[in-house]
Amino acid sequence: MFNSICTFPLPSDLFAQAVHPTSPLLALGLASGHVQLQHLPALPSNSSPRSKAKTPSTNGHGTIETAWRTRRHKGSCRSLAFSHDGQHLFSAGTDGIVKGAVTETGQVTGKILVPSDDSGDPDPPNLLHAFTPQTLLLATDSSALHVYDLRSDGTFTHAKPQQTHYPHDDYVSSVTSIAPSEASTSGFSRQWFSTGGSTVAVSDVRKGIIFQSDDLGEEVLSGTIIGGKFLAGGEKGALRIFDEGVKGLMEGREKRLTVLKGESLDVICPLPEGASLDDMIAVGLGDGTVKFVQAGGKRGGVAGSVRHNEVEGVLALGFEPGGRMISGGGDIVKIWERSQEDDSSDGEATNKSNGITDDGSENAEAEESEDGSSEDQRKPWRKKRKRNKGKDRGGSNHIMAFKGMD
Repeated sequence: MFNSICTFPLPSDLFAQAVHPTSPLLALGLASGHVQLQHLPALPSNSSPRSKAKTPSTNGHGTIETAWRTRRHKGSCRSLAFSHDGQHLFSAGTDGIVKGAVTETGQVTGKILVPSDDSGDPDPPNLLHAFTPQTLLLATDSSALHVYDLRSDGTFTHAKPQQTHYPHDDYVSSVTSIAPSEASTSGFSRQWFSTGGSTVAVSDVRKGIIFQSDDLGEEVLSGTIIGGKFLAGGEKGALRIFDEGVKGLMEGREKRLTVLKGESLDVICPLPEGASLDDMIAVGLGDGTVKFVQAGGKRGGVAGSVRHNEVEGVLALGFEPGGRMISGGGDIVKIWERSQEDDSSDGEATNKSNGITDDGSENAEAEESEDGSSEDQRKPWRKKRKRNKGKDRGGSNHIMAFKGMD
């Protein structure tokens, strides 16, 4: 389904990744507290005639270039999120600070302190989600989910959250916006589906928590929505599928699909629209593989697999606007493109693996010293991903050529 076209090494372990909504841009947050923005090579325009001999700059096989890089947080950078229009990038770190910056330059436009937990102790952030153009969600280790209002320029209207909810009994592992109803006048979501602890939940921006499941008997690590189905990935290798959205959740109509028995499903990402693979998702596992899973229909099952890393688990998955898949984990990021064989097929999934294998200049002003690495303060929610705690390898020039394009 996908072939690896580039492996991009990082100076310290990856803790966060965000893909720009409209441009081939990738934001990376590292264990060292650095945040950097990468330019991916542009793909050919669909409107322009295809040349028989494309150059590296037009076929998507050029170079990955670093637009800017800065020490954004004193501790590790735990989460990143682009605003809805992609003009701003938000980051959250173990220093207890959330910062907003201009995507193009990395210039900070605003920052807030993460609220303390109920006992008054620091409550490290673990997830950011740009819910609407005016709303940012921030989740913490204590299971708090804070709702912040944003101005049109991407700055915070207030230093304190407008609302705080506790949808789970432990940290929030994923948040997915629920598509607005046909009756919506704004065209933006009002509700979100979340996973965390051992439960799944649905919350409303005005009403708060409207549903929380019973204890599912395992840690729920990931979630997404595809084709009206709510999906949740657990620590034991099973994918839970709830048909008919919120109604299916409330009525407990659950199906289970084993992706890999005994292995954690750390991240789930739907394949982009127009991929000719209905209800197909990519699942990043703790063993370093990415499984492609047909989540609907009678022929549901694992359709294929690629390997991101031999040692580290897959921490992040995303698809940039051109359809290339980006996987992150350990001290590398990999870029993948759809295989030609996949493009010529009818896209039907089978329960058998298709044999896919892995082919194995700083513009922003530094806010803190570039020297040294940070001690990871994250709790067990990242235990499978926590290894070298951000050791700095150095020596990178932040430009990486794609395979075969020297």
